[in-house]
Amino acid sequence: MSYIFAVITPELFALAFVVTLLGGFVKGAVGFAMPLIMVSGMGIAIAPELIIAGIVLPIVVSNIWQVARAGMGQAREAVLEHWRYIAVVCVMILVSAQFLRRIPTDMLFVVLGVPVVILCLIQIAGWRPVVPPHLRRLVEWVAGAVSGVLGGLTGTWGPPTVLYLLALRTPRDRQMSVQGVIYGLGSVMLFAGHAQSGVLNAQTWPFSAALVVPGLLGMWLGFRLGDKFDADRFRKVTLWVLVIAGVNLVRRGVMG
Repeated sequence: MSYIFAVITPELFALAFVVTLLGGFVKGAVGFAMPLIMVSGMGIAIAPELIIAGIVLPIVVSNIWQVARAGMGQAREAVLEHWRYIAVVCVMILVSAQFLRRIPTDMLFVVLGVPVVILCLIQIAGWRPVVPPHLRRLVEWVAGAVSGVLGGLTGTWGPPTVLYLLALRTPRDRQMSVQGVIYGLGSVMLFAGHAQSGVLNAQTWPFSAALVVPGLLGMWLGFRLGDKFDADRFRKVTLWVLVIAGVNLVRRGVMG
């Protein structure tokens, strides 16, 4: 624990632990939002760069679990169908992660907060984009690039991926397996990108590793209890909480 408390106080680690537990629970229950919750929740009091370092390993491990749970057969099908989108997401996560440490701290709060607010409001509004068949390839490249840049800078490429799949009219029962593959491969690139950028280093990786425990515990609880909730209502409440937290991140960035 001394390695962890070299970069964060016990009180702030307790905050990170609880937020990650909640993020894991929501991911297990509804299949998304773990990075959004971790970024928004920890952003109340923890430095942005440490937040990004902290979310890396929990995201990698939780996404591997999600892929394994969905089944490797469906994973292979997802890769074959969406390989362009997946490839661009992975490349752009790796590239954009290298610019994170060049962004001033106040601006980084804004970079973290604005996508959270916009993406959550889009989902709350229920906007469903439509992609004509002849534009599908272009949308795969563009949407993948946007998702990858957001992923590398904020650790969050889930909401754009959900919109992309909705635009393609992907069946609901197939979305979970496709999301698992995209999140899983993207998280590996996030790990590689921030290991290269220096955000994940000898001082910060113990903190990130420690957060794997509450993340997996939360997911397990979400898998067990998720079917007992009204999924749509639970999802909307989660999104509104994230909007409020995202606005607070922007406030911190603007007001200092």
